[in-house]
Amino acid sequence: MNTKWAGIFLISMMLAISGCASMSGDQCVTSDWRGIGFDDGARGYTAGRLSQHRKACAKHGVSPDLQAYQEGRADGLREYCQPQRGFNLGAAGGQYNGVCAIDLEPDFLDAFRSGSQLHTLRSNVNSANYQINAKRHELDDIAASMRDAEAGLIAAETTTQDRILLLADLKDFSGRTGQLESEIEALIEDRAVYEQQLASYVSILAATGY
Repeated sequence: MNTKWAGIFLISMMLAISGCASMSGDQCVTSDWRGIGFDDGARGYTAGRLSQHRKACAKHGVSPDLQAYQEGRADGLREYCQPQRGFNLGAAGGQYNGVCAIDLEPDFLDAFRSGSQLHTLRSNVNSANYQINAKRHELDDIAASMRDAEAGLIAAETTTQDRILLLADLKDFSGRTGQLESEIEALIEDRAVYEQQLASYVSILAATGY
């Protein structure tokens, strides 16, 4: 391995290692464990997050303050486990890890499910748009290939055998074009349904305060 690539490899490994650690050495030494617990709770991290901190800080001879961390995390979770946060998490396609207390979880979950439904309906529209665009791009590519094939048919240097092959290609292109056009038409109809479902659901959400 030459010096250039060895250097790149070393940098990549260092970045990978640093990306795996939940805390740096300086953070471990100067950490406010209650504040760290609060931040983790406010982000909806599970209790397993502390194990990551413990492993990261053990390398620097530092142990977490368990009581301070747990107290901070409990406060952070009460901020995280609010209905609006649940809705936002669901709407973003996020995952709920069962971290909320019994008194907060029902409302949080109701809001989370509402947000998840919104995410699903938006995804349906986006997926239809993506597929329509992809198929239209394929149509454009086929149209270009058909023009090339047609030009080849009338070219003086094209052999009889090549003309036969070009005619076969044109038949295939024509068949695929018809198939794509039908698929696009069906997707446009599906998209109209998805858009209507999304609009209706957005109206319902607006009436409930979201």
